[in-house]
Amino acid sequence: MASLDIEGVTKSFGATKVLHGIDLAIRDGEMVVIVGASGCGKSTLLRIVAGLESPTGGAVLIDGVNVTPLEPADRDIAMVFQTYALYPHMSVFDNMAYGLKIRGLPKDEIRRRVQEAADLLSIGQLLDRKPRQLSGGQRQRVAMGRAIVRHPKLFLFDEPLSNLDAKLRVQMRAEIRRLQKRLSVTSLFVTHDQVEAMTLGDRLVVMHEGRAAQIGTPMEVWSKPADTYVASFIGSPAMNFLAATLVEGGAAARLANGTVWPLTDGARAGGEGRPVTIGIRPEHLMPDPAAGLLIAVELAEPLGSETVLHGRLADGTTLTARIAGVATAEAIRVSPEPGTLHVFDAETGKRVVP
Repeated sequence: MASLDIEGVTKSFGATKVLHGIDLAIRDGEMVVIVGASGCGKSTLLRIVAGLESPTGGAVLIDGVNVTPLEPADRDIAMVFQTYALYPHMSVFDNMAYGLKIRGLPKDEIRRRVQEAADLLSIGQLLDRKPRQLSGGQRQRVAMGRAIVRHPKLFLFDEPLSNLDAKLRVQMRAEIRRLQKRLSVTSLFVTHDQVEAMTLGDRLVVMHEGRAAQIGTPMEVWSKPADTYVASFIGSPAMNFLAATLVEGGAAARLANGTVWPLTDGARAGGEGRPVTIGIRPEHLMPDPAAGLLIAVELAEPLGSETVLHGRLADGTTLTARIAGVATAEAIRVSPEPGTLHVFDAETGKRVVP
């Protein structure tokens, strides 16, 4: 087990800067998930931690030791890839044991470690098979087992579930989290899937255009997004955004159609007349036939216990609501639950209400 510190890491490819100074401290035994859209720099950051890329600036420290100049083999880390990277001509046992054989461990110790990892991953009956005889989930377990047997200081996961079908992805997600907690191995996990990020991480790093837009626990990021990018990226369906102006001394927001919504801690958002963006999650919109916003429903997605409604306001603004039960109306009026509004600066997109 180990701590990991990323200090001011930057990366440029020629004139293109892809990382703009990342600072991150990961505690011993913590699972941190880096999440973001394609091209945001998350995999580049992981490769720098692994030693597969050299940073343009900054440093990577493991247990307080600067490992930036070290080769990957000298960092005592294990990496699990989305492609599994198994040797097709070797058995499962030999794939898991290969790294230990290279290190010169005794045969009895190798067999003990492989058997322990195989039992932990429920693949003990597969040790004599070749990778081509395994399902995708079984291959991913073998790749994880190969990492576990090394007893590394640090686990790095590079989108390991992206090649699996939806049902298996959910199963393996739970398996990875259970194993990480049981082994208490410091882990850095990269994904573009916000559901994976929310369910796996002790903390999240939401990346945007080479910067850490927000670092926090999953619930901190979900309930208090730092800006409109984080707010729109974390949560499904995505947060709704409405243009508004602060009124009543900043205690309320007036929407374009004249509707006024009170704000929790609104006085701290700024003075009268300040232009803001109001964020409201679809699950926080409730039917309000008397005074709610009128949505012209364009698409209804029945999900059994709830229905997701996609529609537009009179001015053409899109709005999504997640309503309990079955909702099939062509139009519906909705209002936000008290205390659920988010307020962002209209120009910068930054959160302005704590």
